Amino acid sequence: MSETWKITALASRDAVQNALVAHEDVLDWPEDIVIAGSEVAEDRPEEWRLEAWLPRQPSDADRVAFIRLFAIAAPEFIVEQLPETDWTSLSQQGLEPIRAGRFFVHTPDYPPSQEPGVRDFVIPASRAFGTGHHATTAGCLAMLTAMKRRGVIARNFADIGTGSGLLAFAALDLWPRALGVASDIDAVCLDVLAENARANGVRLGDGPGALTPVVADGLGHPLLAARAPYDLLIANILAWPLIALAPDFAAVLVPGGHLLLAGLLDTQEPHVRAACRRAGLRLAAREDRDGWSILWLRKRATTRVRKTRPGQLPEWARQW
Repeated sequence: MSETWKITALASRDAVQNALVAHEDVLDWPEDIVIAGSEVAEDRPEEWRLEAWLPRQPSDADRVAFIRLFAIAAPEFIVEQLPETDWTSLSQQGLEPIRAGRFFVHTPDYPPSQEPGVRDFVIPASRAFGTGHHATTAGCLAMLTAMKRRGVIARNFADIGTGSGLLAFAALDLWPRALGVASDIDAVCLDVLAENARANGVRLGDGPGALTPVVADGLGHPLLAARAPYDLLIANILAWPLIALAPDFAAVLVPGGHLLLAGLLDTQEPHVRAACRRAGLRLAAREDRDGWSILWLRKRATTRVRKTRPGQLPEWARQW
């Protein structure tokens, strides 16, 4: 195990969420520093912590960068060296099972659900995001279930930023004859996905009812291009990549196609929705889970071109 250090600051929920937003705007943030925000305790929802993990002892510059994320009244913070432990796995051990939509998700420490009509997924602690316990993943599982109930038909879908593969597994369970692609920028996730697919009886490969894993940055893979257009896209990543990818998402969706987005704070939702609106995507439904937004959007079935008077800017251009 490599050396690991952590910086922790306690602050209000708003202060920590604003710090997370500020972090995404820092262009020169060190790539080896990972940050996350979370509640201190379930019975104290307004008390949050901001944590940063480093593979080395933090320098003075690291500490200054961390504190500058807080625009007003920077809190005191603690710097500590952590024992040589697999913290991702340890943090997920003993997590309570969750029920989201028609899905029951649990680690191997718990037995499967015996409830009729519920699809059980066992997702062990791993190096990839997406055990279902984060509000965004659970929200996506619930929204996918709602989409199916409201008549959405997905014959061809892609899960962008798949992590553990859980959301792609859920989509294939809801639409078992669909063509599925699961992509992630991190090659490690594909090994984790393959292990989880075997554990849950999900078929990998080509053709209807199978899931094809690929390593890709966004939609940048030949297979993703070849499989387009899609009935359904799923992207549980981060707000600013979602904003940047909105035109690409719209371009590879069929008219009337569906887009499920998550990974954005509710404070970031207006920016994401504005980018999607400019790309011709309209909100069908939304859900808020613990300050995180889950958005179901649809591509316009037809594109209307509105005439303008000479010298008059179209409506989308006047928004800037």
